[in-house]
Amino acid sequence: MKKSYSGFWGIIGLLLMGLSSVVSAEDVVAAAAVVPTVNKGDTAWMIVATVLVILMVIPGLALFYGGMVRAKNMLSVLMQVFIIFSMMAILWAIYGYSVAFTEGNAFFGGLSKMFLLGITPDSMAATFSKGAYVPEYIYVVFQLTFAAITPALIVGAFAERVKFSAVLLFMLIWFTFSYLPMAHMVWYWTGPDAYTDAKAAEAAGATAGFLFQKGALDFAGGTVVHINAGIAGLVGCLMIGKRIGFKKESLAPHSVTMTMIGASLLWVGWFGFNVGSNLEANGLAALVFVNTLLASAAATLSWMGAEWLIRGKPSMLGGASGAIAGLVAITPACGWAGPMGAICLGLVVGSVCFWAVTCLKEKLGYDDSLDVFGVHAVGGIIGAIGTGVVASPSLGGTGVWDYVANGVAEFSMSTQVTSQLWGVGVCIIWSAVVSFIAFKIVDLLIGLRVSEEVEREGLDICEHGESAYHN
Repeated sequence: MKKSYSGFWGIIGLLLMGLSSVVSAEDVVAAAAVVPTVNKGDTAWMIVATVLVILMVIPGLALFYGGMVRAKNMLSVLMQVFIIFSMMAILWAIYGYSVAFTEGNAFFGGLSKMFLLGITPDSMAATFSKGAYVPEYIYVVFQLTFAAITPALIVGAFAERVKFSAVLLFMLIWFTFSYLPMAHMVWYWTGPDAYTDAKAAEAAGATAGFLFQKGALDFAGGTVVHINAGIAGLVGCLMIGKRIGFKKESLAPHSVTMTMIGASLLWVGWFGFNVGSNLEANGLAALVFVNTLLASAAATLSWMGAEWLIRGKPSMLGGASGAIAGLVAITPACGWAGPMGAICLGLVVGSVCFWAVTCLKEKLGYDDSLDVFGVHAVGGIIGAIGTGVVASPSLGGTGVWDYVANGVAEFSMSTQVTSQLWGVGVCIIWSAVVSFIAFKIVDLLIGLRVSEEVEREGLDICEHGESAYHN
């Protein structure tokens, strides 16, 4: 009897020990789940995405813009884009990354990572999933490419008439006081792991950028990149004045072929721009890819259709411009829209941007050489506001993730559109004020515009001592 009793309790003891082991194992698994880890697949994708964004700038944007100017100014545009890219890369490493992506106040980050201080191969940057990280170095260089392409976009507004030295000085000021604070306001946050409960979420949110706190959604740069650059371009072309011969002589593109090649490289590179902004290689990245492709295709057809209807002939320049307009509009929405929402956004932006670069430009009489305002600012505004609509789960969107509840939050379209309007309004005012002051400073110090003689002869020979083409 005693032996049986011992055997019984021995079995119970073993069962309890086994149960304890299972619980402990589950606890270990749960604990391991929140330990920051770097996924090699995510890292590999981010390296590819970064290369794709570089391709967007050099040679993509350079050729897109270069083809649209006259042959005597082709090289000047290539030079401006190429050198701006190089210059912004260095400024980003020295202080740009720190000002944009470290904790400071709601408008500017700090200087704790100047010269990339403290970043090592083991440093990690948060993604949008709890416990999932990428190496901080790849995040630094991915964001570098955004900081490099944004100022380069601006040059299209005043192409063919501004001193090279003036372009560089303006970009230095504008990058520091417009791009960096906008990037901080929209994108800086501590990452999802800080959102453990309501109190922790409130504390984490209080350290985020101003527009992040306002709830403004911008997946890949509708405000930070496109509206920001487009407004700067408009201010620039208004302050600098029209090209000599504007509306009196032909200022037609010298090579639509080059522009088509550039637009195609931009389109391909944009998958790095948008899909890379997901920071992870997962199902949402696939949705972003689909949205980016469909919106651009829809906008291409929409622009072409509007042009065909109004002007009687569809043009290659129009098709290329439509593709870029679609890419601009889907940029802020690509991680929240559904595929049909992306198509609708593309259809709207293609025709509206066509109107902006023809009717609106004609009516207001400004000389935005390569339609930076008409495509990037107008397209960016449509995309940013439209994000508040297409993100709705009732329209096929993903909704907005609640990191405390670990599920999709209740969605209010009116509330989200209001947040989007905050983003658009702040970006327009901030960029306009900074751009105006920056152009004024440059004009006072070295002068903005080349002489009439230089403008007539062409910037290639006069500013750079060489030509894009030889007869």
